[in-house]
Amino acid sequence: MPIADPDLRRTWLFGPGADTDAHDAMQQSGADVLIVDLEDFTPPSRRDEARRALATLVQRWRGAGRITTVRINALDGDGPADLAAAMPARPDVVAYPMAASAAQMQALHAALTHWEGVVGIPSGATEILPVCETALGVVDVRVIAGGSPRIRAALLGAEDLAADLRAERRPDAEELDHARRRFVLECRAAAIEPIDAPYTFSDTEGAMREARYARRLGYQCKAVVRPEHVGAINAALTPSDEEVHRATAIVHDFEAARARGEERVLVDGLWVEVPTYRNAKRLIERARRLSGQR
Repeated sequence: MPIADPDLRRTWLFGPGADTDAHDAMQQSGADVLIVDLEDFTPPSRRDEARRALATLVQRWRGAGRITTVRINALDGDGPADLAAAMPARPDVVAYPMAASAAQMQALHAALTHWEGVVGIPSGATEILPVCETALGVVDVRVIAGGSPRIRAALLGAEDLAADLRAERRPDAEELDHARRRFVLECRAAAIEPIDAPYTFSDTEGAMREARYARRLGYQCKAVVRPEHVGAINAALTPSDEEVHRATAIVHDFEAARARGEERVLVDGLWVEVPTYRNAKRLIERARRLSGQR
């Protein structure tokens, strides 16, 4: 069964539309969501080839239990042709590049509603994923999220965003730190799931380090561009046995303190109050839900 809850879709793996070897590697990666990218990852000269392969590819990925996503081009470009090929394949999610306004989402919502009627998909079943990869997209993500009820998550860009900011791209990603922090805040305020930017360097250790940092900021999901990074990032975004054990101790000790009429309790040097107790319960529940999906 595909993963229904956006917060459990830990890894969103991008890949090219016309490279069958890449498609095999993507399917075998263990990513929760597979994105066939008709935009940056597919040269314009190969987009027709990629569109012809969509039906078979999406069906195969869905049969493997993956959430299937197609990133189209903008609707004022190749987007309509992309949708005409993608919608008969019935992807779970359609991703929109350079998302910057509610009007874009409204136009995509209307186009999806049309195609759902044409191909016999229940109206509203196809999700929209805005990919926010400009300064405007980041600061206006709450407005963008209001453009369609199909939007359950939004994805933070990396390379295009750095270019738009005139920032120097480095493996430590300090140049994206403010955007990363603001994006998770804005998405939580909009009640949608934030998806962290991809780690676009080659080393797996760096990918895991960045995923752990993103998790500390509040992200539960991350974009990926290299299949070999998926396992490390999934592990970083999954509560460990040690973390579950500590959270269980916090819950137990706090509830015992409350039963004694105390307002807080000291656990391993940390004064546990209601917010920490709630976070511990949330971590335990997340571990349970992830275990149930596997």
